[in-house]
Amino acid sequence: MSYVMSVSPDFSPDHIAGWYIFNTYLQRQLDLPIHLELYNSFDEQRAAIANNEIDLIFANPYDASMLIREKGFTALAAPQDSSDEAIIATLAESHINQIEDLGEGTRIATTDDPDVNMMGMIMLEPADLNRENTNTSIVDSYPLVAKQLLNKQADIGFFLEESYDSLSNFVKEQLKILIHSQIYVIRHVMLASEKLQEKHHLIKEVLLNMKNDEKGPGVLNSLGISGWENQEHEDAEFMIDLMETLVD
Repeated sequence: MSYVMSVSPDFSPDHIAGWYIFNTYLQRQLDLPIHLELYNSFDEQRAAIANNEIDLIFANPYDASMLIREKGFTALAAPQDSSDEAIIATLAESHINQIEDLGEGTRIATTDDPDVNMMGMIMLEPADLNRENTNTSIVDSYPLVAKQLLNKQADIGFFLEESYDSLSNFVKEQLKILIHSQIYVIRHVMLASEKLQEKHHLIKEVLLNMKNDEKGPGVLNSLGISGWENQEHEDAEFMIDLMETLVD
């Protein structure tokens, strides 16, 4: 039987090759046939999830909630010393210097990354802004969010911290950060389906030992992470509960 692995579409394009390398590494370590399927959008990936087409997934926090509570996936590991944080940025030359400078009708450029949008809207609350009194433009990638700002088609942009950091220095020099989230426990998680139930322990073992394996550090470097740390069911449930509290 062949299995399918996928990755949340918000990963950095710089790491596309890294995920293929990781998939090959995992197949050899587990002696399992695993096909890597990457999707261009969250909607495409969620359709595959709904059809039970994915067995192993590096999921964003928002989708992790659905996968665990509705699809019976199990949390195995998360990137070491890493959390998902959001950034709200604007043009460096803009008169906007803090969130409170924003008003009704603010134009927001963002992707369809659900956890970043959740954190972004929470950070707009001091300006009494919400989805009803702002105008949001959804684009396909974070470089396009930056382009909307540079072309003055948006007043502010929502970014995943990692994606903002990966923008070119030329682009970042033309932007400024208004606010940076500091939630710490919201993070991407490696999840496995019930179909892989008998392999959960082995997969977790391989992930947690990657740093000590001869080829592991090189694979980790290609993903831009330093290693994996254990995730128990309670860890994932705490993150999900926290996100629900923040949204409420």
